[in-house]
Amino acid sequence: MERPLVVGVDGSDAGFLALDWAVDEAELHELPLRLVHASRWERYEDAAGALSLKRPAERVLADNIVGAAIERVHLRNAEVNVSTQVLADDPETVLLREAEHVSAVIVGSRGRGAFTGLLLGSVGLAVAGRARCPVIVVRGDKAGLAGTHERVLLGVGDAAKGSEAVRFAFREAQARGCTLDAVRAWRCPAHETADHPLLAGSPERYHEDHASAVLDEALEEMAGEYPTVRVRRVTVEGPAHKILMRRSAAADLLVIGAQRRDGHLLRDGHLGLQLGRVAHAVLHHAECPVAVVPQPV
Repeated sequence: MERPLVVGVDGSDAGFLALDWAVDEAELHELPLRLVHASRWERYEDAAGALSLKRPAERVLADNIVGAAIERVHLRNAEVNVSTQVLADDPETVLLREAEHVSAVIVGSRGRGAFTGLLLGSVGLAVAGRARCPVIVVRGDKAGLAGTHERVLLGVGDAAKGSEAVRFAFREAQARGCTLDAVRAWRCPAHETADHPLLAGSPERYHEDHASAVLDEALEEMAGEYPTVRVRRVTVEGPAHKILMRRSAAADLLVIGAQRRDGHLLRDGHLGLQLGRVAHAVLHHAECPVAVVPQPV
């Protein structure tokens, strides 16, 4: 059975942008789409007296949000197989639970009622950091959201060989019929000297060659599985987060990986993910949607 794409709907502008993107993604991969809205009104279903007066208004709001989302899906693409759920819990808990058995979770960059100064809502950050499936945070400019660049950007990290992020990026590039830009950043530490035998002559050349080797190793397997995907291999000197943010302006999707913390369980039983500086930076500042892909334990 095909695992659906799940998109969180909350009635916000960012949520509607995520919904539009999710509809296109569902069509692209021929997957069903499930719209999920988190609401606590069911918990008051049996309440009595004055304390229960708030429940009908919250239920009406939930129904209106889901109804508007369904109508928006049908207007954008009537062929997409869509279903809805209104679940009684907070958005973070609901989406993390959904992530156990779906292809991907798609969220907006900010939720309804989020503080204006926040570049990424707390729900999006928490789900991207803890979900067991890929999470796509839909953000960016009009060109990136519309997919007009015809380019998927992949940030290749240290543990990229056999990476689910690499596989995900190739799959997206093939489905879109576009180029895959695989980027590996490298740095030449300021304290290094040419005294080391491997660094003799040109420390910069050594680090660039090492980055190129890491890149080739990371892409080798998937390049064989997806021979029709055009791959552009790029090694760039500089901080990875700044390089990816800059290059995201010419991409339709940025893909990065996340490693689980070995043996580290959070209080709710979920394994934590290591979202470091690169992930935090692109989730807050990228000019296109960002896919965070966890590496299985």
